[in-house]
Amino acid sequence: MNTQKIGFIGGGNMATSLLRGLITSGHSPGQIWVSDTNHDTLAYLSAQFGVNVSSENNEVASEVDVIVLAVKPQILKSVAQQIAPIVEENKALVVSIAAGVSQASLQAWLGEHCAVVRCMPNTPALVLTGATGLHANVNVSESQRDLAENILRAVGIALWVQTESELDAVTAVSGSGPAYYFLLMEAMEKAAVELGLCEQTAQLLVQQTALGAAKIALESQESPQSLRQRVTSPNGTTQKAIDTFQEGGFLELVSKALHAARDRSVELSKQAG
Repeated sequence: MNTQKIGFIGGGNMATSLLRGLITSGHSPGQIWVSDTNHDTLAYLSAQFGVNVSSENNEVASEVDVIVLAVKPQILKSVAQQIAPIVEENKALVVSIAAGVSQASLQAWLGEHCAVVRCMPNTPALVLTGATGLHANVNVSESQRDLAENILRAVGIALWVQTESELDAVTAVSGSGPAYYFLLMEAMEKAAVELGLCEQTAQLLVQQTALGAAKIALESQESPQSLRQRVTSPNGTTQKAIDTFQEGGFLELVSKALHAARDRSVELSKQAG
């Protein structure tokens, strides 16, 4: 991947995280270009990472093999149409991390034969522990698939889905997922304080427990159900808490919430198109 020239249109938080991950993994800063309308952002990225910067999207698009569209969905159409002639001439791969904008829309703006990969990263990518779903259109070659995957792997795991519609499920599970864990942590911290712990102690215990549970799950070959059963002694304190969760319809509520998030993702995609 180090021989490929990568351009970012948009230098916001997610683009900055990808830059950091790419350079940390050994990609040459001299092979990376970034465009942005904010001159302070460009100055920071140049100073921090040593990458090439420009205020002109077309200049960046002309220099690279792959273009990462990292702008807000509401301005993506104008940006895509602006660079479309260059993309068509250079046959560049376009990787979009804009939520809700379909491949059909991107091809309509960039050209029917454009190679497009849609990605759904999540916010833990900001600390290089992200989870990203990817889908490629029929114009993407195997080498371009590898390139797109390697770019997103710089900030965590990257998994391909078979159909573009599955990205709505990815959005519901991992895209929105960090907020679900934050909500549980928030509730646990509040309950811990009610049980008599000070706020700082409650916060640290909850955060470290969340980290430890996630680490065990990642490093284990067992299912979450099996791991839960292993740490749940019959008639013990954990069993009492789990029973209370289940009596309150916890599993059904989680399913209902994820279906609602998926359905809203579909609605937003239709609006963006």
